[in-house]
Amino acid sequence: MPEGAPDRGAVIFDQLFARARRRRCVTHVEYVPARAGMRAPWPAWVDPVLIARLRAAGIDAPWIHQALAAEHAHSGRSVVLATGTASGKSLGYLMPVLSGLLAGPSARALYLAPTKALANDQLRAVRALNLTGVRAATYDGDTPASERDWVRAHATFVLTNPDMLNHGVLPYHRRWSVFLRGLRYVVVDECHGYRGVFGSHIAHVLRRLRRVAARYGSMPVFVLASATVSGPGRSAGLLTGLDVEVVEDDASPRGATRFVLYEPPLTDPWQPPASSRPGPPCPAALQLAGPEASAPSPAAPMPARQPAVSAVLESAPGGTGLAGPGGSSINDHGGQVRRSASAEAADLLVDLVIDGVRTLAFVRSRRAAEAVAQSARRALSDVSEELAKRVAAYRAGYLPEERRELEADLRSGRLLGVAATNALELGVDVTGLDAAIITGYPGTLASLWQQAGRAGRDGQGAFVIMIARDDPLDTYLVHHQEALFGRPVEATVLDPDNPYVLGPHLECAAAELPLTEADFDLFGPAARVTVDDLVRRGRLRRRPTGWYWTHQHRPNVDIRGIGGPPVRIVEASTGRLLGTVDAAASHATVHRGAVYLHQGSFYVVTEFDLDVAVAFVEAGTPGWTTSARDVTNITVMDVARSRRVDEVELHLGMVEVSSRVVGYQRRQVVTGQVLGEEPLDLPPRHLRTRAVWYTVTDDLLAEAEIDEDDVPGAVHAAEHAAIGILPLFATCDRWDIGGVSTALHPDTGRATVFVYDGHPGGAGFAERGFLHGGPWLRATRDVIAACECVAGCPSCVYSPKCGNGNEPLDKPASHRLLAAVLRRLDPTGAGQDTPS
Repeated sequence: MPEGAPDRGAVIFDQLFARARRRRCVTHVEYVPARAGMRAPWPAWVDPVLIARLRAAGIDAPWIHQALAAEHAHSGRSVVLATGTASGKSLGYLMPVLSGLLAGPSARALYLAPTKALANDQLRAVRALNLTGVRAATYDGDTPASERDWVRAHATFVLTNPDMLNHGVLPYHRRWSVFLRGLRYVVVDECHGYRGVFGSHIAHVLRRLRRVAARYGSMPVFVLASATVSGPGRSAGLLTGLDVEVVEDDASPRGATRFVLYEPPLTDPWQPPASSRPGPPCPAALQLAGPEASAPSPAAPMPARQPAVSAVLESAPGGTGLAGPGGSSINDHGGQVRRSASAEAADLLVDLVIDGVRTLAFVRSRRAAEAVAQSARRALSDVSEELAKRVAAYRAGYLPEERRELEADLRSGRLLGVAATNALELGVDVTGLDAAIITGYPGTLASLWQQAGRAGRDGQGAFVIMIARDDPLDTYLVHHQEALFGRPVEATVLDPDNPYVLGPHLECAAAELPLTEADFDLFGPAARVTVDDLVRRGRLRRRPTGWYWTHQHRPNVDIRGIGGPPVRIVEASTGRLLGTVDAAASHATVHRGAVYLHQGSFYVVTEFDLDVAVAFVEAGTPGWTTSARDVTNITVMDVARSRRVDEVELHLGMVEVSSRVVGYQRRQVVTGQVLGEEPLDLPPRHLRTRAVWYTVTDDLLAEAEIDEDDVPGAVHAAEHAAIGILPLFATCDRWDIGGVSTALHPDTGRATVFVYDGHPGGAGFAERGFLHGGPWLRATRDVIAACECVAGCPSCVYSPKCGNGNEPLDKPASHRLLAAVLRRLDPTGAGQDTPS
């Protein structure tokens, strides 16, 4: 921040929190001081024309980390540059890439971004340098067919995404022979986002690229750009299969930032419909001076002990749970609840826009992005119609032309406020933003700091606020700021040896070029066994010259693990395509009768055609939202690792999860009151994945003073809280994992709590839970104990995506259960610290 300049973050804070009520919701303010930058001279090998163009763009010299990463790449060493948001990582790879392209007309470079928006942003930046010797072009699903031949034949710098590399380049590598023969650099931008199953897929796409490039005589240098993460060299090595140099000391300047943790206020009790049983109030606060809880109502009886067929559950990805969008998180048992984070975000966005503060509000879902933007526009229209027009939503699923227009308006400053999903978390260059609103913990510290870094990108002071959702993890974090500001950023978790990932990529590799013995080192230690299995299944055929793909059609692999092609959302009366939704989420979001929100307009799904993956909708204003209900069963396939201590067993292994959406609730928009429930007849979806689970004996339940009738509520509440806390120990968020709990599971013969990875074959999250079993369950117990509610609330044991309607739940019994489990698994509390 320039000397003498006002602290922009402090000014915004004072404006926003002038009202005492809001100030009482602030649980912590972290001051991140400004930092001066440190320059390095231009490397001698950088093309002088490029230096001149960069200086004309305002870059007098590189920062030290940029120059160091560029030197590694220019010298032929693959490198990962892992520094903070807005630290100028792009210059670190553009110096060697563009200099190399200018030096040799046959040289080529490939740029990979996780989103089309980021690739287009980088294309705009490269073209702005006006380098006649560099022919840059994007190659993605939006590229017209008429331009694709030109890109293959003439472009020297191709910007694309892993999906297009997998589907549109590698299977047709002979068409790309000129490009691949000259390939010198591969840039992998925002590589920290390649985690879990998706990251494992990307690791094999990059190995296939290396293999095909070698066929044409090239061995490109990989330059990876990452947010600040723990162990970036190891993660980059897993992604590429190469030894990678690491540059992680950030030498860029940074303005001061005020980072506010904010817990929404309690609201007045919501009165449930007559059909709902009474329940206690839920103040749901940790260490917060505020309204006292009123006396609880008598507890209702819990259902009797049941077998696994009636297990209670928390759905894996694709399930939905929606708080009342205009007001509070819903507690179906009545009592005080916290105002929803989305409603608070909309109000804060309105105040910031009125004050002329350019703001990004990050939310967790497409629906929330639309709802927050719509709510802000409605409120602003009472002040100024012109201001209302300067607020918009940005999310995946928009048509290409809609995305381009929104990105241009955001860059130009025409838009003052944008409610966005993490589609705008990545490094699209948006300068001049003053503030970032983060609606709920985004799942990882890397994502948190990426979103926070979107504010203050011009080097001035900035304001960031994280609004806690009514959720165990969010509640824990806003009252334990050391878990956010005192921890190193997580390591990226991925497992390239996952057979459900490796097998399909070996099929693709064999279809591209026959597999040979030499390829087994490239694809890892599990490759040989996996190839033998593919031969047994008739997918590959062994011949003297290698292993060959056996079918006429090309193999297909879904690298994003979304369970099939996206479902198109079509307006039935006009045939207009409104957008798309992932296949895995479609059963819960675009079923018959579902309410769909698109750019502020409501639509109702009239038909969901599974065979052609199309949901037909009609415009309408129904006055309610919809929330899917599902049923899940889980079967243990095998046990890989176990730990047994007296009456407690902790296991890690493979399970098969079968889930089916069986109906949906209609909830009133403003109050969230349940208006009714409608049945649905959709086919089940099956998932074979890894899970961590623990079992307890009847003797332990007796020790914990849990009667047989109370067991379902105890294990269900413990399951919900454990899912909410696992992201502290694994690089995931709540929506990456699912759970099932039952008072008596047929495969274990005991009361059992399962938490499973929501991806085929697993993603490494359950394994982290197993390895940190004691500390994980201790943190789970602690968040239940610290919550001030009497019988459970969204801040401790309620789940926003429970397929069983958060029934039954027994918070006191869950605490006693976990305490008894921990007396066996972690009696000394030796592992009670949160892992880095």
